[in-house]
Amino acid sequence: MLVRLMYCSRALDNVSQDDLNAIVTKSRANNPVRGITGVLCCSGKIFLQVLEGGRMEVNALYNKISNDVRHKEVMMLCYEEIEERRFSHWSMGQVSLARINPSLLIKYSEKAELDPYAVSGKVSMALFNEMMATASIAGQCS
Repeated sequence: MLVRLMYCSRALDNVSQDDLNAIVTKSRANNPVRGITGVLCCSGKIFLQVLEGGRMEVNALYNKISNDVRHKEVMMLCYEEIEERRFSHWSMGQVSLARINPSLLIKYSEKAELDPYAVSGKVSMALFNEMMATASIAGQCS
């Protein structure tokens, strides 16, 4: 059974581009073996991520992420059983916030900034879907 899980968290320290690249590289190496696909977005200290795959594998990864001491305030925004993957082309896609028009962020929130704590999970998923449609996700993998 396939599921989709979206969560957000706050990093304890600002995340550098090198740190983010290391996270994405590790995810791209580990996720195919687990059958997990998804997309990661990071802005300053805020992470927003969607994971898709088998229920057991996604739950296990989310539990591991929840217990990671490098971040806090891990919050599940949505969890659903799905018939097909929406992010199947990415073992771990990465949203390039530099490529996002601020009007896209303001469309879904009070301010032109990424803050999943201030909006619903449904709104955050709509933002991800639009970022995917406007090619704001980098790192497409086969």
